[in-house]
Amino acid sequence: MKIGVPKEIKPNENRVALTPIGAEVLKRHGHKVYVETNAGRGSGFSDADYKRSGASILKKAKEVFDTADMIMKVKEPIKPEYSLIRKNQVVFTYFHFASSKELTEAIIKSKCIAIAYETVQKDDHSLPLLIPMSEVAGRMAPQEGAKYLERTMGGRGVLLGGVPGTEPANVIVLGGGIVGTNAAKIAAGFGAKVTIMDNNLYRLRYLDDVMPKNVTTMMSNPYNIREAIKTADLVIGAVLIAGAKAPKLITKSMLKLMKPGSVIVDVSVDQGGCIETCKPTTHANPTYFVNDVLHYCVANMPGAVPFTSTIALTNATLPYAVELANKGWHKACSDNHELKLGLNIINGAITYKGVADAFKFRYTDVDEMM
Repeated sequence: MKIGVPKEIKPNENRVALTPIGAEVLKRHGHKVYVETNAGRGSGFSDADYKRSGASILKKAKEVFDTADMIMKVKEPIKPEYSLIRKNQVVFTYFHFASSKELTEAIIKSKCIAIAYETVQKDDHSLPLLIPMSEVAGRMAPQEGAKYLERTMGGRGVLLGGVPGTEPANVIVLGGGIVGTNAAKIAAGFGAKVTIMDNNLYRLRYLDDVMPKNVTTMMSNPYNIREAIKTADLVIGAVLIAGAKAPKLITKSMLKLMKPGSVIVDVSVDQGGCIETCKPTTHANPTYFVNDVLHYCVANMPGAVPFTSTIALTNATLPYAVELANKGWHKACSDNHELKLGLNIINGAITYKGVADAFKFRYTDVDEMM
């Protein structure tokens, strides 16, 4: 199979979908890898690195799309890429369709095979291709929150861990999954007072066992959230419903309860956000204010640490990419139920219910398309 790796063109996105080592592994399996020139530069990988791994370098994205049977990306295609995708071409990337009707309609129109990293799922319901980036984003969230709590950045002027004789910052983490767990660990490590909220009591019991003493667990419900945000310096949104829009746990009216200069970091933004006032921002313009509350809603947070993120992503995606390349998408997804769950759109038909429900589009059972 011919595998194409274009350069990411989303603003300030420095990751690349495949490391040179990943290209070498695919090459050893008998496949050809085509990488757009400078695709890996932002992650610290040169064209020469890819050439040494057996990949071919192409000058333009169009050449990569025209040549490849399967495209591997990091972020969802954006408007300049829509017309480059062709019928029956496999596109293997993070799509997050439920947050963008325009993208969903464009991929339907292309009639490609859209396999979404974020809905590939194991029998235990874990999301193996979302986990590494969730770990990165979760660990970054308190780091970014701490920065924007500084008065010079627009925040309240609160040091996350405090110092002897002062109170540490009060951090609320909405969601006890991979993002929330990693966020709580890092915030606790800073010395903050952390409350992690989830609606799964069994998960809360587990977190209560493993978290340090400065982390409190609390059942997530509207009353508890309203009360918690009144004293919050930093709120981290870490809610995920696989392939579907995130629920709105904090409404615009609830922002009036928060302290002026407090900070929201909504990691759920690429699935629509779990705060009603959330809208996607970029690394170039990451923040805005609503009701004197600073919002940080960058949709590709791991793109700020591309060397770490690219290696972590390739570690997770490569085994699946090899299987898709070795068998072709149809047999690979038939043989591997995890990959089958990644099928979101097949030749214009939406085969993932969360995506169809997001826009009230027609849903087709994936087995009908297989």
